[in-house]
Amino acid sequence: MLIPHLHFNGNCADAIVLYEKAFNTKADEIVRNHDYNSEKYSGDMQIAHANMKIHGQIIFLNDNEFFADKNNSSNFPVHLIVQFQTADELSSCYEILKNENEENYPFTNTPYSELVGNFADKFGIWWGFMVV
Repeated sequence: MLIPHLHFNGNCADAIVLYEKAFNTKADEIVRNHDYNSEKYSGDMQIAHANMKIHGQIIFLNDNEFFADKNNSSNFPVHLIVQFQTADELSSCYEILKNENEENYPFTNTPYSELVGNFADKFGIWWGFMVV
């Protein structure tokens, strides 16, 4: 099993909310960082581990600053491909995830799909959307 793992730099909770809305799903588990020497727990703390399913594929997410730091040479881009049944379903999800501040690759018709396109969301995650 291949499990994509997405690392965010302090905004994993925002990413989960956005992805839940865009893909009509819910996070199955969210584990927040906390001080193990204290009984105190804050719901505002960063996420140590979360998982959710997007189109049937399990995805891990967390607030790991080392991997999410764009200035870190160990940071490798992630490109996730999502296949939709219809162009309308694709367009609806894209409208939620698109980042107005980034230049995206245009959606186009190809021999293997009626609609294909790639873009980065506001968290820097690269998505490839296509219609089956």
